[in-house]
Amino acid sequence: MKAILEKIEPVFGSSFTLRRFDDKQACNRPSWHFHPEYEIVYISNGRGKRHIGDHISYFEDGDLIFLGPNLPHFGFTEEVFEAHVEIVVQMKEDFLGPDFLNKPEMARIRQLFERSRQGLSFHGNTKKEVGERLKGMGPQNSFDRLMTLLSILQGLAGSEEYQLLNASGFALEVNAQDQDRMEAIYQYVQDNFQEEANLDEASKLVSMTVPAFCRYFKKLTRKTFSQFVNEFRIAHACRLLGDDQLTIAAVSFESGFNNLSHFNRQFKGITGQSPREYRKGIKKVVS
Repeated sequence: MKAILEKIEPVFGSSFTLRRFDDKQACNRPSWHFHPEYEIVYISNGRGKRHIGDHISYFEDGDLIFLGPNLPHFGFTEEVFEAHVEIVVQMKEDFLGPDFLNKPEMARIRQLFERSRQGLSFHGNTKKEVGERLKGMGPQNSFDRLMTLLSILQGLAGSEEYQLLNASGFALEVNAQDQDRMEAIYQYVQDNFQEEANLDEASKLVSMTVPAFCRYFKKLTRKTFSQFVNEFRIAHACRLLGDDQLTIAAVSFESGFNNLSHFNRQFKGITGQSPREYRKGIKKVVS
């Protein structure tokens, strides 16, 4: 599954992009894509799915998502069938100048940007209040929009009503050679995760020795190759857990784990829930 680089240009007179989608067809963007911009996505209501890198989870009553750069993802409203509003804000890290985030007043926002590299989902009053402010940005002039965005970022930075999605493992670099290599590695893991995704074969695939490959992969993804494979397997298990006909043991085997206890430990470590708890959560969304 090849991630498409989405080219985003701010409109004339603005340092960032703000888009609003009211029509369901306009909201649905199923392509697997990434971009170097940070992205805030607000979905006013409805049930749907988050698929960000190797992370898959569900939301029930709309969502407020903040993504760091180069995290591949699907559109979040592709499975939302209720009438809804979607607001998308996209900005480069230096959208206000190369040194702006280094100013002392921006310390909390700088920390927010760093956390967003793993993906953030906000809930509670934060989601409600920020969502209303995002919807109100459309009629504003460019200066007031900018002030509102900075205020929103400061509010998100101070909020404790968020879930860390831990999706940083598959952040793609825009560098063309790195992108090609990561796509080849991703395809190899996708084709082999149910059997044995072999480190030697993955290294040969990108013409590297095993030690060089391990260093390279850790530098780009901030995790080891084996961690990435396990998280890919767990993402697949999350999909399978939606099928009540499959036992937990069957899901474990179909996801490439031959040991149920090991599967349960990995699943809990990556998602924060047991497979059984995760399945109950899916049932709640569907119902």
